[in-house]
Amino acid sequence: MAKQIGDKSLQKLTNLHRPHKELINLMPLQTGSMLTEDAKKALVEFGDGYSICDFCQGSLWNITNPPIREFVQDLLPKFLGCEVAALTYGARDGIFMVMHSLAEPGDSVIVDGNRHYTTVVSAERAGLDVIDVASSGYPEFRIEVNDFIPLIKKHNPKLILLTYPDGNYGNLPDAKRLGEIAQEYDIPYIVNGAYAVGRMPVNMEDLGADFIVGSGHKSMASAGPSGVLGMRRRWESKVLRKSQTYDNKEIELLGCSLRGVPLVTLMASFPSVAERIQHWDEQVSKAQWFSGELEKLGFRQLGEIPHRHDLLHFETPMLYDISKHVRERGYFLYKELKERGIWGPQPGLTKTFKASTFAANEEQLKFVIDSFKAILSKYS
Repeated sequence: MAKQIGDKSLQKLTNLHRPHKELINLMPLQTGSMLTEDAKKALVEFGDGYSICDFCQGSLWNITNPPIREFVQDLLPKFLGCEVAALTYGARDGIFMVMHSLAEPGDSVIVDGNRHYTTVVSAERAGLDVIDVASSGYPEFRIEVNDFIPLIKKHNPKLILLTYPDGNYGNLPDAKRLGEIAQEYDIPYIVNGAYAVGRMPVNMEDLGADFIVGSGHKSMASAGPSGVLGMRRRWESKVLRKSQTYDNKEIELLGCSLRGVPLVTLMASFPSVAERIQHWDEQVSKAQWFSGELEKLGFRQLGEIPHRHDLLHFETPMLYDISKHVRERGYFLYKELKERGIWGPQPGLTKTFKASTFAANEEQLKFVIDSFKAILSKYS
């Protein structure tokens, strides 16, 4: 069989390695998901297939060893500020579960214009019509939540959703004000906190939301895919409704939910995640300082200013100009940064790039700034 498949192909699979390991990591998708030491130990301990299900008697959330029941029924609700919590395979799964449970094909859902593509795909899968609330456009791309009101009056949506923050600019709209609007018009309200839950303090109840979703593999130091869903108890019977045939199996979860390595790493990292959000002000200050230093080089930060999140988006026309005249074209920046031990901007992009300061310390960020200075000087 090995000869039929090809020895060289099989050899590649036995020598897997991550090309950017040990580099200073500025990739927004990754900076909030770096495993804690406890999570790394749990990953090895529970790496074999269904090992986490050894003591499952039909309901994963009732397992007490490891302490899944305590995590789901006690710790997560307190952390999210909700009454009922559930485990999912990612923020997108939580969004789809809610849409599929509360709306019918042909219904409308109103979302912010900075929404992630998975919000639209989830709505399409549920057969819903998506109405966008437009942003202010270049350069800040702000979402004014009061702009939801005329669209609510016009379309009578079954749900509204706010991305908090969005994954493109790191903007934080007035989620609490939208909660007031949702309650005034009696419309279920979802907060997509994929880049909030686990990075910064965020509380569903304080925001006046009905649902909040988080991403373990983006912001909660978990192996992926993993996610969490919080909700008001009034929605539990709909979103977590049970099968008529198998009365301990939730339909929207296809009978079971997050398990194995993604779940145990999520739990093992949770104490560190719960502690690190207490230092969010330091993260914001670090991001603002870093942005200001890059703007001194001629870069322009897009999105809200002053910025209130670690996810940053820069416009870099001078790097784009360099890419027009070098052999590597748009890949020159990736090459130059990698040679200096830095990973973040997507390979091939020079006109704009995104970065996150969440996982880097001040000394590392100073080195990144000096590296950009050196690159600009080299090609001037």
